[in-house]
Amino acid sequence: MGDTGRAPRPIRTGQEPTPMPRLALYALVVCALAVAAAVVSFVQGSFLGIVWVLLAGLSSNMAWYYLRRAKAEKEAAARV
Repeated sequence: MGDTGRAPRPIRTGQEPTPMPRLALYALVVCALAVAAAVVSFVQGSFLGIVWVLLAGLSSNMAWYYLRRAKAEKEAAARV
């Protein structure tokens, strides 16, 4: 028959969804490691810590983005 314009529903495999998206979790780990590296760099007197601070900021924004995207997808799936 004709196309209804709706996206196909995801196949349910019986597995529980992960509580946090993997990419967000990885970004949080990178953020924590970058903060630790920045602290070590600054304690040693190196200005390379500035690069680590920038990396921590980027990775925290990525984690925020992936968490928000997962939340929006979950809400959209609940509405269907």
